[in-house]
Amino acid sequence: MPFCTVSMQQGGEDTKLKAGDNGVGIFYRTYGQGPTKVLLIIGLAGTHDSWGPQIIGLAGTDTPNDDETRTGDWNSEDYESGGGIQICAFDNRGMGRSSVPTKKSEYTTKLMAKDAIALLDHLGWKNAHIFGHSMGAMIACKLAAMVPERVLSLALLNVTGGGFECFPKLDRQTLSVAIRFLRAKTPEQRAAVDLDTHYSKEYLEEYVGPNTRKTILYQEYVRSISSTGMQSNNGFEGQVNACWTHKMTRSEIEAIRSSGFLVSVIHGRHDIIAQLYYARRLAEKMQPVARMIELHGGHLVSHERTEEVNQALLELIKASEVKINPHDWTNLPKKTSGWIGKRMKLIRVNTEGESNISLMFYSLSKLHLFVLYLFGLLCLAFNYGRKAVRSLKPVRVGPSLAIADSQ
Repeated sequence: MPFCTVSMQQGGEDTKLKAGDNGVGIFYRTYGQGPTKVLLIIGLAGTHDSWGPQIIGLAGTDTPNDDETRTGDWNSEDYESGGGIQICAFDNRGMGRSSVPTKKSEYTTKLMAKDAIALLDHLGWKNAHIFGHSMGAMIACKLAAMVPERVLSLALLNVTGGGFECFPKLDRQTLSVAIRFLRAKTPEQRAAVDLDTHYSKEYLEEYVGPNTRKTILYQEYVRSISSTGMQSNNGFEGQVNACWTHKMTRSEIEAIRSSGFLVSVIHGRHDIIAQLYYARRLAEKMQPVARMIELHGGHLVSHERTEEVNQALLELIKASEVKINPHDWTNLPKKTSGWIGKRMKLIRVNTEGESNISLMFYSLSKLHLFVLYLFGLLCLAFNYGRKAVRSLKPVRVGPSLAIADSQ
């Protein structure tokens, strides 16, 4: 099995390995061949094969290059000099077949970006198109800011800026989904909640033959989760920590903006996990190199709207190859520079009362952020309180302990 071993100095000392004697083992697979290289970075709790629709759409096959049953001379010079695309997809640390560090500090988007850079080195790829989904898009942003010279283009699917932006929209539906997700202990329970978080309601209710998509996808999800296994607590908590602590600084955003490569921000309008507002805001910060693409779909828009997403990714690759001007690439409105410009936009006065409307929306957005902040504090307080209560429970002794052990 193909593994890339990342230096232990990068990942810390307390690490469980699945490959190699030293360092963090990153499991990866490559698909197809060709001069165009694409690195796919998946999100929280996802594995490399979560990119299945994009692997087939871009590489033309979902058979890994290390599969002994594949046919064809993938190493031919003619194929390499043609227009083929070679893809690499991998399991992030904490998931799938990759190593599972036991400390939360071992999981940050910067460390995970270094994992991806080490993988590029391992493959011998001088540069590549970097495509990321959700947490993977956060990692892709860090990678692009750290080594912009190695990025040919950047695609960010269902992305946010991390931290409090990771909180979903506060309503009854998302609260129910969150509770079910935390309680899910079996592949069946996890599959049921994953469907509601990954796809729009309309998509799940569509009929494909005699069955709804939800029925078909549920069976596929149960099989997939059963084969890969439920994510460990260390892996899940660590990857959540990576999302929670993620932040792109002004200098990092500027490193991406000034490097010249093109960016596509692709998002589902009905994403209940990563809110569309934050994706738009990130795209606006990356002007003029960014293009915003909104599709009718949920958090896993890459599966729900496969053709549109694959077309957008191919357009990004082609535009990068022909070196299109960023100003011709972007579809975002012109950015107003400076604090004064932003202030004037918010408080522009005319006879139709636009000042009051703009100020109202501004106030509501600030209130929303404040509510998210309070919600985050409540979640943390609840978590610590639960642990404290557990620590205070009396210890069973004698016969009671024997009964507990037999359960």
